[in-house]
Amino acid sequence: MANLRAGLAGLGMMGRNHARVLRSLDGVDFVGAVDAAGDNFNALTTEPCYESLDQLIDAGVDMCVVALPTEMHLEAGLQLAAAGVHTMLEKPLAMDGDECDQLVKAFEDAGLVACVGHIERFNPALQALRSRLEDGELGQIFQIATRRQGPFPARIKDVGVIKDLATHDIDLTAWIADSPYQMISAQVAHKTGRQHEDLVAATGVLGNGAIANHLVNWLSPLKERMTVVTGERGCFIADTLTADLTFCANGDVPTVWEAVSAFRGVTEGDVIRYAIPKPEPLLVEHQAFRDGILGTGNDFVPIQDGRMSVVVADACIKSAATGATQKLV
Repeated sequence: MANLRAGLAGLGMMGRNHARVLRSLDGVDFVGAVDAAGDNFNALTTEPCYESLDQLIDAGVDMCVVALPTEMHLEAGLQLAAAGVHTMLEKPLAMDGDECDQLVKAFEDAGLVACVGHIERFNPALQALRSRLEDGELGQIFQIATRRQGPFPARIKDVGVIKDLATHDIDLTAWIADSPYQMISAQVAHKTGRQHEDLVAATGVLGNGAIANHLVNWLSPLKERMTVVTGERGCFIADTLTADLTFCANGDVPTVWEAVSAFRGVTEGDVIRYAIPKPEPLLVEHQAFRDGILGTGNDFVPIQDGRMSVVVADACIKSAATGATQKLV
């Protein structure tokens, strides 16, 4: 079987990484990229840099990764769907739910594989965590709490911290719990003088009854990417910066010190940091996209899931503006 011919739209920070992975991906020939500003960061080697998406499509591509600014996703996605090109769009899928609906319909009508670059799903720590939750190791899930913070990335101009960063947490939370959001409320702050929010604190309820808490900002010199899942048997802690997964078990040994036991709901048990394989998440994401096209796998993030993350993000923004909890079902 001939290799799939792959193209790339956008040569910014993520685009440069996509170019590197596409060039090394088994079963795929990276045939070129498009960026109206050119290849300013020397992401390409022998591949051509086209000025328009039409030129890239005319070069003959079976698949394409869209790493353009979010405001350009709709136009590029519709163009690729019309051309019959399987497509991965970076997250967030689009600017709002209406644009997402247009993209979902276009790719469904065309019968193409369309996925979203929610890369956290391919982080080794979260993949191991989800597998253990599926096996029932934690029992009932009570709460999923995430913290995602760091300095402001000057390259992001078209969306705020909710669409850019919090969509990671929205997607990974629903995914690891295998349960959608039912409602969400949020508070935001604007501290950097931009029109978009740069801090959000959100609380939601999932369909399985678990509580979700997300603290996300662009205002901290501390870069942090943490997911803590608490349940019947203890809690899992996933650090997606280091791809480490730790389990803190509820103890079997009772606390006999009365002054301490009086305010402890559970006793402290063993703490385990698991040894897990750590492949590069972006490579695994691309492999899943390729396998989906070939019909040999379905581990890619479907475009419908990308739509739901944007819908929940929009609900956060509306909640912050109105002061009201938003119902999603």
